[in-house]
Amino acid sequence: MSENLTLGDRLRIARRTRKLSAAQLAQKVAISPSYVQKLESGARKASPSLALALAKALHFGPEVLTGQPYYGEPEAEDGVHAVVPELRRIMLCYDLPDELEIAPRALPVLASEVDQIAALRRDARYAPMGPLLPSIITELTHLALGGRNGDQAQAFWHLARAYRAVNSLAHKMGHHDLSNTALERVRWAAERSGDPLMNFTAGYLVAGAMLRQGAYASARRKLHGLRQELERLQPERSFTNDALAVDGALLLKLAVLESRENNPDRADDYLREAEAVAAMAGNRDSLAYEMSFGPTNIRIHEVHAMIDTGDTEQALARLTEWSDAPGQEWMPPAATVGERSSHHFIDVASAKLAMADRTGAFADLRRARKVAPNHTRFHPSARETTAALLRAGTHPSNELSGFASWAGVITS
Repeated sequence: MSENLTLGDRLRIARRTRKLSAAQLAQKVAISPSYVQKLESGARKASPSLALALAKALHFGPEVLTGQPYYGEPEAEDGVHAVVPELRRIMLCYDLPDELEIAPRALPVLASEVDQIAALRRDARYAPMGPLLPSIITELTHLALGGRNGDQAQAFWHLARAYRAVNSLAHKMGHHDLSNTALERVRWAAERSGDPLMNFTAGYLVAGAMLRQGAYASARRKLHGLRQELERLQPERSFTNDALAVDGALLLKLAVLESRENNPDRADDYLREAEAVAAMAGNRDSLAYEMSFGPTNIRIHEVHAMIDTGDTEQALARLTEWSDAPGQEWMPPAATVGERSSHHFIDVASAKLAMADRTGAFADLRRARKVAPNHTRFHPSARETTAALLRAGTHPSNELSGFASWAGVITS
């Protein structure tokens, strides 16, 4: 087997690069030196918020500790990185697109293809989605820049959605520079779409990027500013259902932000406010503006927030409490988009590992793989949980070893 570095290995290398002792690093993130040593040895697994805090303390980007982007047999097999160079070029030449040999297809045809791309994005099917993006972005750009007046705004609207798909693929694969460029393109297209809610969607995505980089204060100001502007545009809470979905998504992002900063009470306040917004919209799961907002996503975020703040026992208890079947756990309904369900199962696997339930942790990793293989295969937390499961067993099962090989944790 070839060498695979864990987060602990990368943490040790990064700490030594900065010439810090375990005690000095521990002081910077308010944990004990022994905890740093356990993280580096793999005896403990860092939560996403702790991993980000460690990266900030070391003055590195989070990808230095997660090891993204991953390049190995799984990536070669899925071909997920193959389209990245072309997407970089297209993002650079956004207002001077490639010449077309024939005229772009009609806008309704292109819009239908963007719908397909959006569905693939929601289900985290990055490998089949990636090759569709360059041509659709090029054609939409020609329509947006040179089409008839009636088509231009709509072309920009769909172009913003296509750029969002680039952003999603890039940040999930660990190409953070491309992800940030795609965000700027989402904003550029949204501003020209004539749709204020698309502008809010762009702002929501930017706040998410700030959150991933640990810029909590900036992300908080951004999200509060977006909510205030949304209230100004739709006064007296006379929100449309689409606006409610956008507002609910902003609240859930605020809940994640507060959980990352270890403010569980504030996170819970935002979750309760999100429930009130969902009730105003009829307590239906919605895909308006691709926000996946509703009761299901609120529950997914509630569990995530508790796990992120270290309350894993309560998070697992809540799943049992929500279940209609005695002794069973609540799971997202089958109709839930794949990326959301997969994220939930990866979170729960991490929580169960922390509670020493290795069998349950592996079962949830398999569930994550079933609903969104691409997302699970390339998710840092899924890889770290798998690596921890391998280390915990003297003789890992063939099934676990096979899963690890598939995920790129070990290679033949």
